[in-house]
Amino acid sequence: ETADLSSQFYFKDTDVGQNRAKCCAVKLQELNPAVKVSVVEASVGTTEEDFLSQFNVVVCLDCPLEKAKRLDKFCHEHQPPIAFIRADTRGLFAQVFCDFGPNFVVSDVDGEQPQVGIVASISQSSPALVTCVEEERLEFQDGELVMFKEVEGMSELNDGKPRRVKNVKAYSFELEEDTTNFKKYDSGGLVTKVKEPKTINFKPLDECIAEPGDFLLCDFAKLERPALLHVAFLALDEFQQKKGSLPRPGMAEDAEEFVQMCQSVNQNLSQTSKGAFQKQDLNEELLRKFAMISSGDLSPMSTFIGGIVAQEALKACSGKFHPIFQFFYFDSIESLGESPVFEDVQPSGSRYDGQIVVFGQKFQQKLEKLNAFVVGAGALGCEFLKLLAMMGVSCSKNGKLAVTDDDTIEKSNLSRQFLFRQTDIGRSKSEVAGQAAQGMNPQLNIASLQNRVCPETEDVFNDSFWEDLDVVINALDNVKARLYVDMRCVYFGKPLLESGTLGPKCNTQVVIPRLTENYGASRDPPEKQAPMCTIHSFPHNIDHCLAWARSEFEGHVEKSPSEVNGYLEDTSAYASNALKQAD
Repeated sequence: ETADLSSQFYFKDTDVGQNRAKCCAVKLQELNPAVKVSVVEASVGTTEEDFLSQFNVVVCLDCPLEKAKRLDKFCHEHQPPIAFIRADTRGLFAQVFCDFGPNFVVSDVDGEQPQVGIVASISQSSPALVTCVEEERLEFQDGELVMFKEVEGMSELNDGKPRRVKNVKAYSFELEEDTTNFKKYDSGGLVTKVKEPKTINFKPLDECIAEPGDFLLCDFAKLERPALLHVAFLALDEFQQKKGSLPRPGMAEDAEEFVQMCQSVNQNLSQTSKGAFQKQDLNEELLRKFAMISSGDLSPMSTFIGGIVAQEALKACSGKFHPIFQFFYFDSIESLGESPVFEDVQPSGSRYDGQIVVFGQKFQQKLEKLNAFVVGAGALGCEFLKLLAMMGVSCSKNGKLAVTDDDTIEKSNLSRQFLFRQTDIGRSKSEVAGQAAQGMNPQLNIASLQNRVCPETEDVFNDSFWEDLDVVINALDNVKARLYVDMRCVYFGKPLLESGTLGPKCNTQVVIPRLTENYGASRDPPEKQAPMCTIHSFPHNIDHCLAWARSEFEGHVEKSPSEVNGYLEDTSAYASNALKQAD
């Protein structure tokens, strides 16, 4: 449909009326030639169960509740269990459900490097008191396991056996072990936290409807919101099955009927759950807004929820990081502001209809006239450019989007910067990213620059340039550049969207002139971990150089010899393991 063009970035005008999967399969394959992407078509003689049995993870999107229950039941009972994920976005609201089967084992709950403490002393007592050097506070918890190595004197602790700790203090802890008859501690030693696997017992979707358990919270100012949205999404499915469509945009009649369905669902859940789900005090005004914008389809919401679902699929396959257990509800209703009038939210057959039914036609026109500046075209920059193009930002003759980045594309960028391809290596990031974004929306008015934003380029980014801007979006990888852009935004009174990522962690800050604190007004604590791209490409301080040297040392002296020894000891087992890792 034409409205899909605002949220699915691989569709073009010529694809309207064609199968969605077929239209984007080729472009998905271009992202990584090593991953096989195929389009599923109905085949004679193959049952739904036989088809699902060949997968490790099944992701179900925009799927009716009863069908989702049926699919999840099969996946849950399959041996071995098949991980099942269901997700939906409805305007400014979203839900995710995960069922990874009974007895799912998480090998690494947080993905963090285990903390290592330097031993200062160990007593010969029961329990033994271990004191560490007062350099960094211990992050051990009572009941956790630790392991010792390189202890001189009390060598019994170097046996590689995990030991449980208790009475953990800032720089000391006790071992649940009698060291009275051990040798006397002399010096040295390192103590490392041992990560214990965690087993999680997921329940099928059918059971979780009435007994959802604890919801995953993402906004502690909305403690009651997940339970309310649990009712709302169930009522929305009921409305859709009864009416054959979602509530009509801005239609008060549909909204009132939806609220009544929510009241009924709320009553039924509280009665059938045997106390597991408490009857909610329904915020009817919020539910009316939910109904009126539920037919909306927003690219930023799809990006956010799609990223979460992709990570959950990786967790299901790898067993690393704690998965969502089991419902996650999200809303950004604050983005709506005042609800637009009925006439303003009616679809008009444009590519932005999914956005118009939420925010209105007048808001869409404002987006198209914006003058925006994206600083950086790396991983975050690519995402921002994609979203701006999909939303229609700077897509009129009066709007303009400028992006700048003085860097060129390297092979390592291809794993996270999805606007780039193998053939783009060596080319300017901003140029390639700008062309790719314009390919997604030909109406995008974009200018790609290759200048660093700094005092030396103020002849390019001069007063006139800054004064014409409506918003600045940072996608930088260093604090110095962030502080400079922030300083210019403060001087010229421009809104700034600031963000950054480090592995699975991220931060974001919205800076509004004369209303919020600016980026440079506070300082983040020093990072314990430097970005790997910085360490390998441009280690510019002592910590980076030490991390680089350690990485090189481990690669040459530890990892490579271990690989060789593994091959020499059992060639067939090594080859089999290598093939599994390749898959």
